[in-house]
Amino acid sequence: MSSSAVTQGFCCRECQEIVADDGHLQTQLSRESGKFVSDKKGLHVYLRKMLHRRRSTIPNSLSSHEKSTLDTIRNWETIKGKRALLCGVTYDKQKYKLKGTNYDVIKMRELLMLRFKFPSASIHILAEMDSHPHPTKRNIQEALRWLVKDNQHGDSLVFYFSGHGLRQPDFFDDEVDGFDETICPLDFRTEGMIIDNEINDTIVRPLKKGVKLHAMIDACHSGTILDLPHVYSTKDRRRWIDNKPPSGVYKGTSGGHAISISACEDNQLAADTSAFSDTGKQMEGAMTYTFRKALLEDSKATYASLLASMQNEILAAKKKCFSLRGLFHRERVQAPLLSSSKEFDLKEAFVL
Repeated sequence: MSSSAVTQGFCCRECQEIVADDGHLQTQLSRESGKFVSDKKGLHVYLRKMLHRRRSTIPNSLSSHEKSTLDTIRNWETIKGKRALLCGVTYDKQKYKLKGTNYDVIKMRELLMLRFKFPSASIHILAEMDSHPHPTKRNIQEALRWLVKDNQHGDSLVFYFSGHGLRQPDFFDDEVDGFDETICPLDFRTEGMIIDNEINDTIVRPLKKGVKLHAMIDACHSGTILDLPHVYSTKDRRRWIDNKPPSGVYKGTSGGHAISISACEDNQLAADTSAFSDTGKQMEGAMTYTFRKALLEDSKATYASLLASMQNEILAAKKKCFSLRGLFHRERVQAPLLSSSKEFDLKEAFVL
């Protein structure tokens, strides 16, 4: 099934103009199809490679500028210790343009440098700004490989993404809810989205013992975007919930620890808003703002206190009747979601 065929029926309310909505496939259909395919191991592996692995780069299909950009990314220095990749996708000149993603990336860079002492040279940005490579699919894929390249014990890695996120049917029985989550690169309409399976393969599986990865994803439908096997529930007795794929495919690391903080659950929307701005004009991601605010105000923040602070900030904004596009018109309030490659005590200090 082509990428365009998959996405036609699956787009969030904020992104309805991205692709035509021709109806909804039921989760059960995708789950049953996934079971059918996964029972045939050879076909399962073949189709997985065809649909879920990155496209092979065809040199002749790239312009000289695109080739040069990819070479630049490949040659980024892999500094030992702290390393970060920050992606902000504006989708400039499109109907589904986001206005706050460049600002999000700039503020996240400041947070990493000021609060967590990341060296400037260890932080790389993909954004629609002249001084940075653009966040195209190939550039993001190459940058993700750079992030985990030659990772060693003691490394602290960060992946941040601010942009659109979508869902598509899972045909391999890899998802508990029957849907794969995706992030949308700048050129996703022509090159396709980057799905959770690929992200897991690229930056989760290679993590060696003693390496920690934090991913902060400010996008719709981003709850399990790293496909990590454990999700922390603040609703269900505050406990870890099993998110391992029904197919039995391993989604953990090679000994390291991956942690993801997402803007919302897989079936929810994130918000690009000016509600938290002092002037009421500066657009930014609600998840990014509350994340930064919590860590800047509490030098001894734990994972538990961070999540609580983020959620309380959003609830407070709702009580003040701020209008966060795509968020507060719904009865269910968006809340950050934490997932991890292993269970751990949320009383641990949040350290990057």
